[in-house]
Amino acid sequence: MFITRRLASALPRASSQRAWFHSTRPAFVKVGDSIPNLDILVEGSPGNKVNLAAELPGNGIIVGVPAAFSPACSSTHVPGYINHPKLKEAGKVFVIAVNDAFVTKAWGATLDPQGSSGVRFLGDPTGEFTEALDLAFDGTALFGNHRSKRYALVIKEGKVKEAHVEPDNTGLNVSAAEKVLG
Repeated sequence: MFITRRLASALPRASSQRAWFHSTRPAFVKVGDSIPNLDILVEGSPGNKVNLAAELPGNGIIVGVPAAFSPACSSTHVPGYINHPKLKEAGKVFVIAVNDAFVTKAWGATLDPQGSSGVRFLGDPTGEFTEALDLAFDGTALFGNHRSKRYALVIKEGKVKEAHVEPDNTGLNVSAAEKVLG
């Protein structure tokens, strides 16, 4: 009886305190948003953490893909950026996949063997960065787990200037290099 009364008397106070700490997810990344300040992306190896908020205080592009080595990502989407004549004008360019660092490193070496484009390939192994942008989708049927929507974010002075997110998650239209870079 004591435990039941004690719990009952604590409930109103606990629920009023929860109002201060709600867990409502942000709506889809939008123009004006800052890049999430997270040390969870990896480059080349699991120990090499990358924080895009620190890497992109200026201008750049973040390209999100559903999966490294997938057909559209490997044959069209990312090569479109690597080979685009205006790539160097874009600032720092990062490609992010919900994969581990070893996969994204191998994928980058396949697409840009000399590394001459300057495009950096990052893994988001847990999908936490993708979730922070609210750009994850349930790709279990195709990829086995949650993945990133296909997107391109144009960053200016550390904030999202343009958000090009594929409405069907994986298509290749609004986030293609020629649409983003001109």
